Amino acid sequence: MKHRFAARATASVILAAGTALAFTMPATADTTAADVTPTAEADSMLQAMQRDLGLTEQQAEQRLQREETARTVDDALRAELGTSYGGSHYDAAERSLVVGVTDHAEFAEVRAAGATPQLVDDSASALDAAADALDARESRAPEAVTGWYVDPRSNSVVVTTKPGTEGKATGFVAAAGVDRDMVEIVESTESPTALMDIIGGNAYYMGGGGRCSIGFSVQGGFVTAGHCGTAGTSTSSPSGYFAGSSFPYNDYAYVATGSDDTPRPWVNMYNGSARVVSGSNEAPVGSSVCRSGSTTGWHCGTIEAKNQTVRYSQGAVYGMVRTNVCAEPGDSGGSFISGNQAQGMTSGGSGNCTWGGTTYYQPVNEVLNAYNLTLVTG
Repeated sequence: MKHRFAARATASVILAAGTALAFTMPATADTTAADVTPTAEADSMLQAMQRDLGLTEQQAEQRLQREETARTVDDALRAELGTSYGGSHYDAAERSLVVGVTDHAEFAEVRAAGATPQLVDDSASALDAAADALDARESRAPEAVTGWYVDPRSNSVVVTTKPGTEGKATGFVAAAGVDRDMVEIVESTESPTALMDIIGGNAYYMGGGGRCSIGFSVQGGFVTAGHCGTAGTSTSSPSGYFAGSSFPYNDYAYVATGSDDTPRPWVNMYNGSARVVSGSNEAPVGSSVCRSGSTTGWHCGTIEAKNQTVRYSQGAVYGMVRTNVCAEPGDSGGSFISGNQAQGMTSGGSGNCTWGGTTYYQPVNEVLNAYNLTLVTG
C-alpha cells in the first residue's frame, strides 16, 4: 500500500473565549414547559437539515429513517464480524451503510444485513490501536501536529498538521512505532481551541464567571464539557455544582443540581420547540447530526470521523468525534444529537457559523459510564 498523503487547505478562525448574552430556558418545573416544548420538534429538525445539508423535506425525512436503520445494522455487524470489522460509514449519496471488512468471505453476511461491504486492509481494532500508539506519545508530538483520528472511509488514521509540515508529522508517526501505511497525513490550516463560553442547548453560568451549555439531562442534573469547570465549581441557572469533571484527556463533566430543578429529555432547537431525546445509540460516520448551543442556536451537518485526538493548548483530548457542524464560543458543552439519539457534548473546533468549520464533540456515553449516570429520555 502506498503512503497516504493529502494537502487539504481549510480556512479557520480561532474561537476565543468570551461572554455573550443569550436566550435562556429556565430549568424549573414551573417554567420550562412554557418556554420550550417538544411540539413540532420533528418539523424543526427537518427544516434545519434542509438548510444546512441542502435537502428537501422529503429527502431529510428519508435520511433520518435510513440512518436509524443504519445504526441498528452497524451495532449488529460490529458484534458479528469481530476482528474482521473494518469500520463503517453512512454513504448519503448511495443511501447505504458501508461496512469495511478485512475478509472477502464476510461480504455475504454484510449484504444479508442490508449494508454494502467494502474490502479494507486494516480492521477497526488495528486502526484504533495505531491511534492509541499516537496518543501514548502525544506529549512529544510537534506543535505543528493538530490532531489525529480514525477515518473509516479511507481505512486509515488521519494525522492533521499545519501546511508545509508533512515531514514533522511523518517523523512523529515513525517515532510512535505506527505503520506508515496505516496513516494518511493531511495538511490543514485548522487550529482547534476549546469553546469556553458554552451552553448545551441552554445556557448556564459558572460561579467564577463565564457561560457554558447544558449537554443532556441526567437523573440529578446534566452533563456538559469538562473544560467549563473543575470539580466543586458552582453554577447558576440552574444552580448546582460540578460533581465530576475531566479535562484535558477527556472533555466531560457532570453538574449536580438541586431538587427544585427538573431534568427534561429535550434539546432546545431555538425556535420555540425541542427535540426529544430517546436514547444514546452511537451513529455511524457519515450520519447527519445536529447541535444546539446558546451562541449560535441549532445547526446541522454530518459526522466525519471518530476517535479523534485533538491537541488543545491546555492539553490533548482523546476519543472525540469530528463533525462539519459549525460552532462558536458559548456553544461548548451543548448537545449533539442524531435523530432522537444523544451523541455528545460540544468541545471545540475551528471556524464559525458564518463561514463554516470543524467542531468536535465528546461522546456522551463515556460520561454516563464514568459517573454511573442515567440519561433522561422521553
